[in-house]
Amino acid sequence: MDDIAPEQARIALDAADRARRQVAEEVGLPRGYWWAMAAGWVVLGVLGNLLPSWLAGIATVGFGAGHAVLASRLLDGRRRTDRLQVSAAVAGRRIPLVVVGMLLGLVALTVLAALALDADGAGHPGIWAVVLVAAVVGFGGPEILRVLRRWVRA
Repeated sequence: MDDIAPEQARIALDAADRARRQVAEEVGLPRGYWWAMAAGWVVLGVLGNLLPSWLAGIATVGFGAGHAVLASRLLDGRRRTDRLQVSAAVAGRRIPLVVVGMLLGLVALTVLAALALDADGAGHPGIWAVVLVAAVVGFGGPEILRVLRRWVRA
């Protein structure tokens, strides 16, 4: 071990750091998370259109509480697949904040889409808006999260 040159040590450390960054790039939430979120989004949108507002509000709070319980394991961002689990130091501490920020952005997108559809005279604009955003969440959730992580360096 004493005969390792400083240049060789630096090359080895750089290679290890590159490998750690590659693994960290692979960390995310499973595809099933995004489809479950999309399904919940649609159910809440339909309930919001069919139920009295106070009951739809209770359903929304219930969905939020259920999501918090079920997703608490996933939001640390450490499990991309069943075979990959990395330390929180590698995964990054900001992933839950990025996911929550993304979901808040999707809520804003839902509201804006519903307002635009309502102004256009569409029937059931809330339902159409949630279906649109649910499609975005289901099909593009992992990719959106990957881009947001890159933007905030999480």
